[in-house]
Amino acid sequence: MEETNVFYRDPALYDAMQEDSDSAEVCRALIERHHPQATMLIDFGCGTGRDLEVLAKTYTCVGVDLQTRLVDYAHRVRPDLAVRVGDMRNVCLDRTADVLVCLGNSLAYVHDNSGIRAVFRTFARHAHTDTLLVICSPVAPIVREQPQTVRMRTAHGPASVAIRYAWDLETQINTMQRHWVFDSGDEAHDVIRRRVLGPRELELHASLAGFEVVEFVDESGSGRLAGPGAYVVARHIGRSRAD
Repeated sequence: MEETNVFYRDPALYDAMQEDSDSAEVCRALIERHHPQATMLIDFGCGTGRDLEVLAKTYTCVGVDLQTRLVDYAHRVRPDLAVRVGDMRNVCLDRTADVLVCLGNSLAYVHDNSGIRAVFRTFARHAHTDTLLVICSPVAPIVREQPQTVRMRTAHGPASVAIRYAWDLETQINTMQRHWVFDSGDEAHDVIRRRVLGPRELELHASLAGFEVVEFVDESGSGRLAGPGAYVVARHIGRSRAD
């Protein structure tokens, strides 16, 4: 994954680019709405721990991420957080939590159906009755016929980023290609592929793992689905249908 994404090769850049993200606050609001008594939280795909740091102000938190470089950065920058390396398709923490979260489109990096089912089994393994599951994931592709160029402020100075999108309906993979040109003269390229699961697909995977979807909301956390990204909120109701 580090080879495909500039952010994953440079955790400091990744961290700085998340400064304006309200994902943790949206997540916390959803938890307060659906499980206000929650105290223990596990974050699957926690990255550098930026969202986890916010959530840890309210909950006892554990974070898991597949990428060693991001976890090492989290240990250096946020040493008080409990973060460990693990693959959310098979990790076992030998504990359950009141809330399970999977933010930052982490689920979308699992492209095959067997892997997605394995992730939901992991969620079920760490759930007890009434555990709340909050996932942020693309539910529709981004499709633009013409490339878009945007200016970004980064940890390495301003940059112009040319972005192209492609959509493969058969595989449900939305590909984003970026060409970074920093004002310093440095350049970088990355190609990011995300699996898009529609709301009904997410609901099916959740149901098979013993969760019942209670809400779909847009990326702001307050409105009905209207754009490519969404939060799905589900509650664990018991034994999975896959068992």
